[in-house]
Amino acid sequence: MNGRRVTTARTSPLRLRRTPRWERQAPTWREARPALIAGALERATARPSGNWYVVGASRAIGARERPYGRTVAGTEVVLWRSEDGALRAGPGECPHLGAPLRDSRVVCGTLLCHWHGLALEGRPFAGWEPYPVHDDGVLVWVRLDAAGGESPLDRPAVPVRPVPGEAVEAVFTAAGDCEPEDVVANRLDPWHGSWFHPYAFVGLEVAATPEDGEDDAFAVDVSFKVAGRLVVPVRAVFTAPGPRTVVMRITDGEGTGSVVETHATPLTAPGAPRPRTAVVEAVVAASGRPGFALARAVAPALRPLMRRTAGRLWRDDLAYAERRWSLRSTGRFPG
Repeated sequence: MNGRRVTTARTSPLRLRRTPRWERQAPTWREARPALIAGALERATARPSGNWYVVGASRAIGARERPYGRTVAGTEVVLWRSEDGALRAGPGECPHLGAPLRDSRVVCGTLLCHWHGLALEGRPFAGWEPYPVHDDGVLVWVRLDAAGGESPLDRPAVPVRPVPGEAVEAVFTAAGDCEPEDVVANRLDPWHGSWFHPYAFVGLEVAATPEDGEDDAFAVDVSFKVAGRLVVPVRAVFTAPGPRTVVMRITDGEGTGSVVETHATPLTAPGAPRPRTAVVEAVVAASGRPGFALARAVAPALRPLMRRTAGRLWRDDLAYAERRWSLRSTGRFPG
């Protein structure tokens, strides 16, 4: 990893690095071979999901009066918590006359339809059937067998994360006009980093690709910009454990063990003429430094900053994903 250590702080992760002007960077287009990216994408989309979809952050579904509503793969889903905090999920349409349950109320853990008062406790009732749901402590998943069409799994494949009590997590959500594969393809193209996000990354070099080993991973050496010439160099490894998930894990440098999970959740039904996809990204940061205990203590103040950082990157990356879908849908995509 490149960069010179800041001599004023022997234990600091910061380095000084000379950054070439944007137009003087080394081109990466020859290394970013379309066939290599397409191959990694094809293998990712072939992996089973068990029909599990990420719907949002665990924190977003709290013990409150209003349920949480989301459309997943064209299916309305409503989620809420019972009095003991257990998660409930099921169809978002009231089985009586179709009222939108996301606009109803939760009273003592029971979802009360605001049209006629039909009460749902999370069990099958009056034609309403619950969906399997899983709360992993950071994200909430729902299983939609009709939409997924795969053999169902009892639990989603949750990536390995830092120990919850030793990490700070934040979840960012955005949506764009594309399909999940376009989001995954963006993440499986690490070569665009320094060119497309010059405000965030410096000197990105892809050290290994799926062609170099058996773990089907991209290893990247990159420096995160802090201010001026100050950077934090790390090695990050990208893998795609499922058809709608890409995980970036820091394996060397500051924050080793930290992960960024990018989940692409279709909002529209398969084959929709104008598809919409939600990006639900979980950042789970950890550090072995003694001072990181302070970061955990002020986590509520850090989370908005972490979401803002992710949002700036995804403003660009969703434009990439949307452009990719636009070209694919009109037969013009060169890859």
